[in-house]
Amino acid sequence: MAEKPKRPLSAYMLWLNSAREQIKKENPGIKVTEIAKKGGELWRGMKDKSVSIAEWEYKAAKMKDEYNKQMQDFERNGGSKDVVTKKKKGAKKVTKKSKKKDSEDEDDESGDESD
Repeated sequence: MAEKPKRPLSAYMLWLNSAREQIKKENPGIKVTEIAKKGGELWRGMKDKSVSIAEWEYKAAKMKDEYNKQMQDFERNGGSKDVVTKKKKGAKKVTKKSKKKDSEDEDDESGDESD
């Protein structure tokens, strides 16, 4: 069975991918997290958003249309809409404390002694 199509990137992510090298060039030694922050500042600060961002929104819309077509094909060929989530790296297993022990301790302290 074919793999489920990946979701398309947003207009911002498409733009950031194209601007990443320029941001690194203008800010030598910048960390990955700082590149994202700087990119966010630049994206929000674009002067003529109606023109410069419209190009990226158009590309994102085209990618979303293509994704929707691929999803329809995927579902027609036996794929499922059900989302299978993967366990994230570093996720810790949550353990529950035994309530039985806690309740036994409380019973001992309750003083129900019959002599």
